[in-house]
Amino acid sequence: MTRRSAPDRRRHWGERVNAWPVFGQPRSLLLFAAVLLTSDLALLCTGLWTTELRLDDAVVFAALVGCAAVCVEAMRRLGMPRGIPRDLLGAWWIPTVLLLPPIYALLIPIPVFTLLQYRIRRTIVFRRVCNAGVVALSGCVSSSLYHATLSGPWLRGGSAGHEAEQALVQTPGIFVAAGAGVLFTVVTTFVLAIAVRLSSPEIPWRRMLWDRETALLDGVEVCVGLMAAVLCGLSVVLLAVVLPPVLLLQRSLMYQQLQTAARTDPKTGLLNAVTWEREAAEGLSLGVQANRPAAVLIIDIDHFKRVNDTHGHLFGDQVLLGVAGTLTHQLRQTDLVGRFGGEEFVVLLPGADLAEACRIAERLRSRVGRMALPVGDTTATITVSIGIAMLGSHGDDLIELLAAADLALYRAKDSGRNRVCLPVPSADAARVPEQPRGTLPADGGPAGGVAADNASDPATDL
Repeated sequence: MTRRSAPDRRRHWGERVNAWPVFGQPRSLLLFAAVLLTSDLALLCTGLWTTELRLDDAVVFAALVGCAAVCVEAMRRLGMPRGIPRDLLGAWWIPTVLLLPPIYALLIPIPVFTLLQYRIRRTIVFRRVCNAGVVALSGCVSSSLYHATLSGPWLRGGSAGHEAEQALVQTPGIFVAAGAGVLFTVVTTFVLAIAVRLSSPEIPWRRMLWDRETALLDGVEVCVGLMAAVLCGLSVVLLAVVLPPVLLLQRSLMYQQLQTAARTDPKTGLLNAVTWEREAAEGLSLGVQANRPAAVLIIDIDHFKRVNDTHGHLFGDQVLLGVAGTLTHQLRQTDLVGRFGGEEFVVLLPGADLAEACRIAERLRSRVGRMALPVGDTTATITVSIGIAMLGSHGDDLIELLAAADLALYRAKDSGRNRVCLPVPSADAARVPEQPRGTLPADGGPAGGVAADNASDPATDL
């Protein structure tokens, strides 16, 4: 067996370390995780020192963990969508926060997230640990404030459990409990949003926080958690009454997510190719009947294989996600965007004439070119090439338009990439309003506009 020299051993060890997922995370995220987990550990040690452990608290804790385990098993039987699924485990987090001393809010994520890891889907352990740490910290903070309101000092168990049970059957107490449940949800959402932001800076804040549907689901989760806490406070046996409706609500929620997952691409969240083709064909059919213009764009990331080979496939996934987010936020609500496969994206622009389609395509090209994606200690930029096909001029149905847009995309690549092209020379292209060099386009795009990037052949290269 050949022995490695010291430099070879150090290099081999460095390669092994860099291959571990945890060391592939941004340094800011690693620092955040270290602070988070250290805080959880410090609170846990404080809780163990100051909390009087009681048998009835342990029974309630075991019952809540058992209910959460049943919900996890129900998820496994139904199936889990990819990405970040929504569940109703908060129905068991919140009773733990309200009924038990804060130390139990720190402990309950450990068995539940272990079950999620080994019974649902094995994912990167670093992410599971961070998610568990966020839930633990949020639960401990909320529980401490709630019990401090009822009984005084923070992180002291004592008779706080009995006081909490009595408070839940009184009007002022239930409002305080509702506030604690809302606080738990808000803190969890914000801390998770910070972690996601550190991991993927290109994702906008508004996408990571609440929209109308997310706020509604969080409200339902708080209400269900309060009901579980009230019934469990009366008798732990009454959790058997809460469990069936929670399972039914969770099944309905997961089924909806599975339906959405069947329509979307797991890496980008955009429509997948099959769904996009179906919906785009329907949209074009309506446009033909109403005699309205429409355009199809095919967008290809330039030298994407080189990006993967240079920076790795994890960074390639970040590029796909970043491009998808940029496209989504630069398009109209009526536009239809999807991932066509690999590094290609497709867009249907209903109601867009040639001039508007060219302006939109140029804006997408320039916005993607402005993205700065962190990789290691530096940032990387990417570009895209775009092919345009117009309904009527280049085809009368989706298949013909996709073929024409694909031809235009190849023209853009052959012309040097990072540009927008039509499939063939067209008299209509000459009528597209050109932007003077060094000025901003009318839509607020980058300086140079259409003419600046492709002055060599203004009749065909846009």
